[in-house]
Amino acid sequence: MNNTMDKNTWFGGFGIDTLFVLFFLALEYGRAVQMFSIDGALMLTTMTMVLVLPYFLPSKNARPTLGSWLKLRSSVAVIGLMFGVLYSKSVGLVLPESLKFVPMTFLILTAMFSCYIQFYALMKLRLVK
Repeated sequence: MNNTMDKNTWFGGFGIDTLFVLFFLALEYGRAVQMFSIDGALMLTTMTMVLVLPYFLPSKNARPTLGSWLKLRSSVAVIGLMFGVLYSKSVGLVLPESLKFVPMTFLILTAMFSCYIQFYALMKLRLVK
């Protein structure tokens, strides 16, 4: 790790808020989407954007290399996909049917929280005089 990274967080520089959004998006994709459908293509495009684009957001932490960024975030996405498939198989058998949309609820909540964090960080930026 880089010495200039924030030592207080293990995920310093990796965008922990968008990492949660990516996990719940992959969880919802694995739970509900058929691979070769329009909604599947749109969610896959969104997941790819959430995977890569937060790397280019301004941050007070030093950025890791793009390779380590993609390695961590793609592993989180794959874990989310696997948990989503397992979740869809267990709803109705192990879990009650009323918990079917919990991943989407968590996705919406984490996306709102992430937007708040990103807008707050952008509003804090001041122009150099």
